[in-house]
Amino acid sequence: MTARTQALGRYGEDAAARHLADAGFTVLERNWRCRSGELDIVALDGDTLAVCEVKTRTEHGFQTPTEAVDAGKAERLVLLAERWLAERWKAPPPPGGVRIDLLCVVHGRTGAARVDHLPGAVG
Repeated sequence: MTARTQALGRYGEDAAARHLADAGFTVLERNWRCRSGELDIVALDGDTLAVCEVKTRTEHGFQTPTEAVDAGKAERLVLLAERWLAERWKAPPPPGGVRIDLLCVVHGRTGAARVDHLPGAVG
């Protein structure tokens, strides 16, 4: 991964976290890692735990953010969410359950990034 790609990813995750906070979510954790992978953002949406995958692309990229989550990635996110719950959530399951959201961030040449939040889009 190039430095430019890493910077774009950080930019997208920051934009996504701001978007979630502005929408009333409580961000619990960012960039949680284990041997099996990484969760970009874990947040509470009321009484629902939202595990959020962030995909960032430039305005004129070849692939849209939604195309970057295939069946294998979706399966890995479900397993990571289960592992996060087992290791980090020290309470009964949240009353609203757990869902996996996709946040698509598109960075344009000018202005703020566009963030499209797709609740429950994965899994």
